[in-house]
Amino acid sequence: MLSNKHIQELELVMEFEKVEECFKEVSSWIENVGRKRLKETINLSDSLKILLQAQKQFKEFDLVASEYCKRGQEALKKMNQWEDLSFVDVHSYRVKLQTYEDQLEEFCTQLDETRHRICETVRLYEFYDKVRQGICCTEEGVKS
Repeated sequence: MLSNKHIQELELVMEFEKVEECFKEVSSWIENVGRKRLKETINLSDSLKILLQAQKQFKEFDLVASEYCKRGQEALKKMNQWEDLSFVDVHSYRVKLQTYEDQLEEFCTQLDETRHRICETVRLYEFYDKVRQGICCTEEGVKS
C-alpha cells in the first residue's frame, strides 16, 4: 500500500509539472499580452468606422485569447482526477492550481465581457447611424 501511495504521489508530481508548464505559458501570455490588449479596448472610439476596425482587430485577438483560455481549462481538467486521492498530500498542488484557475477565470470573464461590450457598442452605433440617416433623409424631404 505504501508503495502504491508513493507511485501515485510520483505520478501526481509528474502530471502536475506538465500542467504547471502549460499554465506558466498561459499565465505569461495573459499577463504580457492578454491583459494589455483588453485594456486597449476600454476606450472605444465614437466613430462607427473606427469602431468596426477595432471590432475586427478584437476578433483576431479573441481567437488567440480563447485558445489560451481553452488550453488552460483543459489543463485544469487533467488535474481534477487527483481530487479523489485523499491519502496523497495534494494540498500544495491545489493551492497552486487554485491560483492558476483564479487567474484564468478572471481573464476569460474579462474577455467575454469585452466581447459583449464591443458587440453591443457596434450595434448601438449602427442603430444610431441608421436613425441619423433617416432623420437626414426626412429633413431633406421636408425642405424639398
